[in-house]
Formats: sequence, structure tokens, C-alpha cells
Amino acid sequence: MYVHSMTGFANVGLEVAGKRIDLELRSVNHRFLDVQFKMPEDLRFLEGRLREQIANKVSRGKLECRISLSDINVSGSLNVNQDLIDELAQLNQKIRKKHKDIGKLTMSDVLRFPGVLVSSKVESEVLAQPIEQLLEQALTDFVASRHREGKKLQQHIVERLDLMQEIIVALEQLFPQLLEAHKDRVRRRLAEALTSDIDTERLSQEFALFVQKADVDEEFSRLHTHIDEVRRIVTEQKGSIGKRLDFLMQELNREANTLGSKSIANECTQVSVELKVLIEQMREQVQNIE
Repeated sequence: MYVHSMTGFANVGLEVAGKRIDLELRSVNHRFLDVQFKMPEDLRFLEGRLREQIANKVSRGKLECRISLSDINVSGSLNVNQDLIDELAQLNQKIRKKHKDIGKLTMSDVLRFPGVLVSSKVESEVLAQPIEQLLEQALTDFVASRHREGKKLQQHIVERLDLMQEIIVALEQLFPQLLEAHKDRVRRRLAEALTSDIDTERLSQEFALFVQKADVDEEFSRLHTHIDEVRRIVTEQKGSIGKRLDFLMQELNREANTLGSKSIANECTQVSVELKVLIEQMREQVQNIE
């Protein structure tokens, strides 16, 4: 089974060099692969390598990779950026001389300012390899989650393909009877026309319309062909299949519309509507397939 959903999630973590690294992947559907990173600025040098690593496993979807770092050891004295604190204090004092209504900075204000609290220094390069290994682990879980979701999408589509096949076969078997009934209606109109003034142009139009509506073999054939192709793709084909399936949904809908426009009885119109409902249900799910 090769269907993969574009919706996926994975969350992994590890401890290294006194740090706790948490890495999260989540994605939704998108026409192409769109990867966005949320991580500390000190790790931005890894973005290119991580992006390539993701692209090797994922081909479509809007994917967010979130990486966070935290200290493991909370004991010991708290490290602060004293130079930054002095600078903030001087700036606050300078501004308050001009604007009396501005209050003094509180301890809470200072500690919340970015860069005041300094974590234990760890060279970013030391974390590079563990983060890449962690991403590989996350990608394994992430792809597996998309695979599980894809299995549900495949089942949803195959069930509707089966229903479509049943509906079309039933109409094909009924069509000769419907065609005879339509012929009888045309004969009655012709007989009525012969007992009155004959409008040859109207008779020609009636005959042309009859021929057009009676010829639905091509629509039946194309519907069967497209259904077989969708089934083959979702059960056998590897790789990215979403765009191909989206195209086939358009083709199925076109043939269903044509069948409805050629209807010679209410049964044909009803079948066209039922087919379009099933196609729309499949199309909604196809939007989530990679």
C-alpha cells in the first residue's frame, strides 16, 4: 500500500551535552513541498542540511519543523548577561528623565528581556549531529503517521470506486430498456406529426437529438477506464500520486456531466447526480494525498 497522506505528526527528543532537544514535525496539505523552521537562531546554520534531509523523505505538504533547546541541569547559580542589564538600566534612567510617567524597570521586566538569561554555553556544532539524527528518527515516525492516514484515504476512495462501478453497471444493464422506451416516445411524436402538418426541420432536430442521447457507449467506456486507473494508482503506484488523482477526478466529473446531459430518462439523470456526489467525496480526500 503506497498511499501517503499529506497530514502527519511526529514528536521526538533527546538529551545531549547538558541540553534537552525537542523536535516536532507537523504538516497539512499543499500543492508543493513547503518547509518552515522554528528554532533558535544559533541553529540556523543547520537549516539547509535539515531541509535537504526532509526533502529526501517528503515530496508534498506544508511542513513545520520546530526545534527547541532547554537546559537539563537547573542547579547552580543563574547566569545572566550583566552588560545587557547595565545597558537596560542606563536606557531606562535616560528615558525617565524625559518622560516622568514611565516607571522603573522591575526585576521581572529585566529577566524577561531577550538575552538577559544566559544558558550554559554549548557550541552549536556539538548539537548538529544529534539534531540530524533526531530529525531522521522523527521523519521515520512522521512518514509512518502519513502512511497510516493514507491507508484510511485509500479505503475511502476504493469504497467509492466500487459504488461507482456498481451504479454504472446497473445503468448499462438497464439502458437497452430505457432506449426502447425512448424510441417509443419518438415514434409517437413522429406519428402525431404525420397526422398533421409535417415540420421537417423539427423532425430532423428530434432525430438528431435522439441519436445523440442514444450514444452513451463512449461515456460508459471512459468512466470504466478512469475508475480502473484510479484504483490502480491508489493500490499499486509508488511515489507522489496526488496530482495525478486530482486530474482523474476532473475527468470522471466531466464524463458524469456528459452522461447527464445525454439522459434519455430520469434514471440517467439520477445516476449522473449520484456519480458526481461520489466523485466530489473522493476529490476532497485526494486533496490530502501526497
